[in-house]
Amino acid sequence: MTAPETAVPDLPDGAHTCLSFTISGPWGHFRRIEGNIVKQTYRVIPRTTVAGLIGAMLGIERDGYYDLFAPGESLVAIEPTSKLRTMKLPMNTLSTADEHMSSLNPRGKLSIKLPNPSKPRQQHNYEVLVDPAYRIDVWLADEERYEQFRSLLESGKSYYVPSLGISEYLASVEYHGEFAIEQGPDDDTVTVDSTVPEAVDTIVPEPDTRYQIEQTPAFMERDEGGRTTSAFVSYAYNPDGGSLRLTDISPRLVDDRHVVFT
Repeated sequence: MTAPETAVPDLPDGAHTCLSFTISGPWGHFRRIEGNIVKQTYRVIPRTTVAGLIGAMLGIERDGYYDLFAPGESLVAIEPTSKLRTMKLPMNTLSTADEHMSSLNPRGKLSIKLPNPSKPRQQHNYEVLVDPAYRIDVWLADEERYEQFRSLLESGKSYYVPSLGISEYLASVEYHGEFAIEQGPDDDTVTVDSTVPEAVDTIVPEPDTRYQIEQTPAFMERDEGGRTTSAFVSYAYNPDGGSLRLTDISPRLVDDRHVVFT
């Protein structure tokens, strides 16, 4: 069963300001949920990954941040600020199937399982992003978490090391500040800097501007198995890190940039 797509939200009550930062690194990989021999990546960092990134920076446990980023409880705008380039890298991995796991200290009170290093490695091709960078604008209805996140950004601190999808792909965070969320222009055609959800029919083609559409997970919720995707969003974006011209769009103005939140 396919989860429903999201709609572009109105601003919730209290959403007057947002925190803005850029996350970047030499490598990134946001695993596509479709199965494939090649481990493909989303080009745009998914909203759910942004939620997990911020949750890790705040020190929230793995499945403990879904309500914080639920619809109506958060706003996120994503702007690719670099050309989204990919390459394929072969990686040797160990199987994590039960029959290939070894117990550490199996006779003690505490026992953990690790991949057996004596087993043969499996080689997989990973599609990875090269030098990705995304500017993120975020608002949280939870004032305590919002203030905590602002304090962390201002001090350059994080509970867990930020990464771009895979924990080994370490990332740096540049804080731009806190900005008012204002109503953008109400023109027939506007230029938008961020990705734009559900905009496939509103793009104005231009000779020197490329655009692509990508459907990514937008919201997660807990279930008996741990977590599941509850909604997806289809983003229009410029893969060269530039803006798009669109019609019938009412963007928001943040730091003299036109963005659309989900």
